[in-house]
Amino acid sequence: MSVGLRFRACSVLRAAARPWSAAPVRSTWRRRRCGIAGAALLGAAVALWGTTGVGAQTLPQQGDTVHLGVTTCGGSTCHGAAEPSRNSNVMQNEAKVWAEKDKHAQAYKALLTPRSVAIARKLGLPNANTADMCLNCHADNVAEARRGRQFDLASGVSCDACHGGGAPWLGIHISGGTHEDNIKAGLYPTNEPVARAKLCLSCHIGSQAGKFASHRIMGAGHPRMPFELATFTAKQPAHYIVDDDYVQRKGRPNGIQTWAIGQALQLDELMRAYLDPQRNHPGPFPELVFFDCASCHHLMSEPRWEPRASSARLGPGVLIFNDANALMLQFLADRVDPPLGKALADARQGLERSVYEGRDASLKQAAKLRELSGQLVDAFARRQFGAEDLRALAAAITAAGIERNEYAEQSAAEQATLALAALSQAMKDLGATSDAENRSAAAALAKMTEATARESAFRPDVFVAALREFRQRVPLAMR
Repeated sequence: MSVGLRFRACSVLRAAARPWSAAPVRSTWRRRRCGIAGAALLGAAVALWGTTGVGAQTLPQQGDTVHLGVTTCGGSTCHGAAEPSRNSNVMQNEAKVWAEKDKHAQAYKALLTPRSVAIARKLGLPNANTADMCLNCHADNVAEARRGRQFDLASGVSCDACHGGGAPWLGIHISGGTHEDNIKAGLYPTNEPVARAKLCLSCHIGSQAGKFASHRIMGAGHPRMPFELATFTAKQPAHYIVDDDYVQRKGRPNGIQTWAIGQALQLDELMRAYLDPQRNHPGPFPELVFFDCASCHHLMSEPRWEPRASSARLGPGVLIFNDANALMLQFLADRVDPPLGKALADARQGLERSVYEGRDASLKQAAKLRELSGQLVDAFARRQFGAEDLRALAAAITAAGIERNEYAEQSAAEQATLALAALSQAMKDLGATSDAENRSAAAALAKMTEATARESAFRPDVFVAALREFRQRVPLAMR
């Protein structure tokens, strides 16, 4: 495929960029340039930009481009307007939205809190706000030589941190070049779900050695780091508007495709970290952050271990991989490609058993899971998820907790809640549920969210009761 077609195909991949309702929708008087849009090229785009293409792509903090800083983007005629513009293709108040509503803008300031000070002290660090292991995720911590005159580390996770150092593409951007022109010049393609997943997971999972939150860091007091791409995307303040010509150029965003691709790449990155000797150190014990916290951390006065249907049935008192994300991926795989689903189930159980068979056996199983997750990314990119898929997935997720005890641990229940929230929103946007069903789903989801809010207070019976309410009030069989 030619380079030109490669970048035209990438515009199709952006159709899966954001959950359907995550950004405001409006019509616009101004017609933008129209790129190729349609599902036919989506699989080809992922084949080019999938786990190998995007995996090899330079993330914004890598490479050698100069990062210019927020001030460069925050002019009143660029992205720093006080209010959204009615006469522009973009909102133009992105910098204000980021500064006032986006938690990424507060990431550096979090390093100055008493909790961060205590964590740094326990780790033997002078200060959290000067330590690379903290700054690599809490700021745009590029080398001094790559910091422009207006760059400010205290800006936190800023424009350049996600969109790439602006020096090579800013001129094209402000002169009216197309989005494809900007990407060719170095703008990071955050609209593409595979690229965005790689970027977000680099901190929220720690897919690079310098960004990895190890069990030692957790032991010092760093909070647990649950993540799910579609939900986190939906919670972000919208940096663009999905209007008529957006859809014409890029297709209608598909949140469930984003959810599916995010789940597959999350497992891929987790297994890549497990295979990396810099993060999974050799020795008598593997890096413990890869395992379910509740395998060790639970109240001894409240024993509640029960075997999970999809586990390898190793029994109580053993370390179990933190496979909450992989469990959601299992439902997707079973729906989209049953043979791949069977292979995934076998590999998941194989990884659980392998921990007690030796390091070589566990690394072999991790490599197998990486291979399967890459195949699933391609399968999900080709899938046009419809209402029947959404209902079937929601039915499978609820049944797993009600009938098979799959959510006895808080981490799995948390991921199930995030998945059902994404599916409920997608069904609502497709018109597959009534207003009354949408209200009922929201009420049940609120109870699930409350039940999973604190690990120490998690009660599986309370969570399952909320699951039952969801299943009773939201018909999961197609009309």
